[in-house]
Amino acid sequence: MSTPPSRPRPESVSLRPLRREDAARLAELELRNREELLVGAPLREDAWFTEEAQRAMLDEALAAAEEGRGVPLGIVLGGEQLVGRLSINGIVRGAFESASLGYWVDREATGQGVATRAVRAAIGVAFGALRLHRLQAEVQVGNDASARVLENCGFVEYGLAPQYLRLGGDWRDCRLFQLVHADWTPPGP
Repeated sequence: MSTPPSRPRPESVSLRPLRREDAARLAELELRNREELLVGAPLREDAWFTEEAQRAMLDEALAAAEEGRGVPLGIVLGGEQLVGRLSINGIVRGAFESASLGYWVDREATGQGVATRAVRAAIGVAFGALRLHRLQAEVQVGNDASARVLENCGFVEYGLAPQYLRLGGDWRDCRLFQLVHADWTPPGP
């Protein structure tokens, strides 16, 4: 039995803020990856895969960012090619200082360490500029590739939540992961 050839590792993986101008590319990526995204995303109507729907999603995400509730980011190869999305969502301040992480990568860029490097960059944003204490992520049971990404980035699995998220049209059990910033201190006055 032969092993499939590995894909070359991209030279650079970075994150950048998403823009309204990304709507067409996101629609293309969402449509191309529709089947793969059913593993860890909500069931989407056909309209979701249009430029107009992606622009509306971006408008909502950018409004949440302005209010300090989220950070919508694009995963980029070589400084220019958008190959996925990463979001730091549900930012809660005060006693919690926490947020949730979500991400996906185009199937053409999987198996190259892109998601792992993007999540590592997101950790820098969460514990750097955002000054969060905790970052959490939920992974549908059976999505072992996404769980490995989180584990490779230092996340610790801390539980199982039955019927936690509605993904692919059904309520799914999810593995819960977290990463805590050990050296976190609250912002000064």
